[in-house]
This record gives sequence, C-alpha cells and structure tokens, in this order.
Amino acid sequence: MNKTFSALLLGATLLAGCKSSQSLTQLPPLPTFDTEGHRGARGLLAENSIPAMRKAIDLGVTTIEMDCHITKDGQVVVTHDPHINPLYARTPDGQDIPKEDAKKYVVYQMTYDQVKAFELGTKPYSNFPQQQRVKTYIPRLADLIDSVQTYLKTTGKPQVFYNIEVKSKIAGDNKLHPASEEFVKAMMQVIEKKGIAPYVIIQSFDLRPLQILHKKYPHMRTSFLVDNKKTVAENLAELGFTPVVYSPSAKLVTAELVKQCHDRGIKVVPWTVNTAEEIARIKALGVDGIISDYPNLFFQQ
Repeated sequence: MNKTFSALLLGATLLAGCKSSQSLTQLPPLPTFDTEGHRGARGLLAENSIPAMRKAIDLGVTTIEMDCHITKDGQVVVTHDPHINPLYARTPDGQDIPKEDAKKYVVYQMTYDQVKAFELGTKPYSNFPQQQRVKTYIPRLADLIDSVQTYLKTTGKPQVFYNIEVKSKIAGDNKLHPASEEFVKAMMQVIEKKGIAPYVIIQSFDLRPLQILHKKYPHMRTSFLVDNKKTVAENLAELGFTPVVYSPSAKLVTAELVKQCHDRGIKVVPWTVNTAEEIARIKALGVDGIISDYPNLFFQQ
C-alpha cells in the first residue's frame, strides 16, 4: 500500500465514530482531469470484471468506474444489468443464454454463488469487437476492491479512485434490487470495511440513493448521472443538494452546461465518449473528466 493511501487510512481511522465532523474538504482532491475507465475497460475486456479494472489501471486511468447490484443473500456485486445479460454472458456450463431467457436470471433473486457461476469473457460481443477473450466472472465488490488494492501495491501504481454506481429505480424496488436505504447501507458497509471511502465517488441516475448518502453519509462524494433535457438548475432542484460531480450523457454537454456547473462549484464528467475525436471535442468544452469504454484513447491525445 502506498504511503499516501496509508496516511489517508490512518486519518479515516482517527475520524471513525465521528463521521459528522468529517467533511468533503478533508478528502484527497479529485484528479485535475479525471480519466475514467467505463466498467473498467469495456471496449477491451469483459465489463465490470477484475481483468477489465486491472487493464484500465495499466493504461493509467485516474478512476475505475463500475456498477453494483445486490444478490439474494445480500452480497454487493459488480454488474450493470439486473439480469445476467445474454449479450456477453454464458451459462455456468459455457452455453449461450437463449434470447427468450434474457430476463430469466435475476441477480437479486440468486445467491452470489449462483451469480458467480455464470461465465464472462468468452463470448464474442459484437458491440465491442476489440474485447480480448479472458474467461472471468461477476465479482463481489469486496473482492474487486481487494484485488485492485493488492494490484496497486504489488505494481507500485498510484491509488485510483472508484466511481461506483447504484443501479436502481423505483419500479425495481424489492424486485430487481432492495429499496434504496438497504442498497446504500450494503454498499457503504463494504466501502467502509475496506477503508477506501476517501477514494470513492458514488453515482446514480436514481435521486433516492444520492439523497440518502447526502443525509446519512455526508462525508461521501456523490455524482448525479443525467440523461434528460432538463436544465442543470431543474435537475439540481429535484436532487435537493449540490453534488460534487454532475455526470451527463456526452450528447448533452455544451459550454453553457459546463459553465452552469462550474458556477456552482460542481465538476462535470460526461459519459460515454468512445472516439479520440469526440474525447478531444468534449474536453475542449472545459469538462473536468471523461468516462470511456476505451481508456487507451485518453493516452493517444
């Protein structure tokens, strides 16, 4: 573990039990320009997998981005979809999942052992033809963190940030995921147990988990994911507080949107920008970071 991270962990330990006194100003600063590997490095390896996170780190990103769901037995797992996705996953015996079974395997209705048995990384994914074939699985958030922190230590690479999405919406409560209070609590238990809170940003399209975090975990940084045509002011009014990051779809980004966020002290980190030309165009608008499926493109500018 590098010295900077060790010092931060010591500080976090000293503040344990008095979270209310811990403020965002005591956290390590976010990168000057945040290069984020979307779902690790989805364009290059199976999304949300440990190999994808390591690939992004090897490429030099400042942040690894990922999504979380909860299993039937309460394990926080790193996966985007509420169901095992037949586009890129296979059954435990290596067979393709039939299209008619696309929504058959609900993560929230399976134990983690059942979820982990599905195969990732071996099926060609037409949306991402550059993906390498590396057999892997859906990891628990706790195991992914352990793997990443060990990898950083053994390779001597700098500490990365974790941008972790709560994958929830009202219609999915208690069907595809637990209600927001339980979801947030489960995630925070892992994050705090692993001691990485100073390096975590929690994002969501769902207002509710962000509002819970703001109220119960005010020391945590939040990012508001946006994919609508409302103004910055309208979206923030619905959220009810000022997040650290405003994360719009790249198609929504304008110089005016960036200015409106910066005038409020909010960073702008759009998603998902997947060509070198588009990265250069969006960056020129003054954003504070970019999320890409192809983190290798950040370093070809």
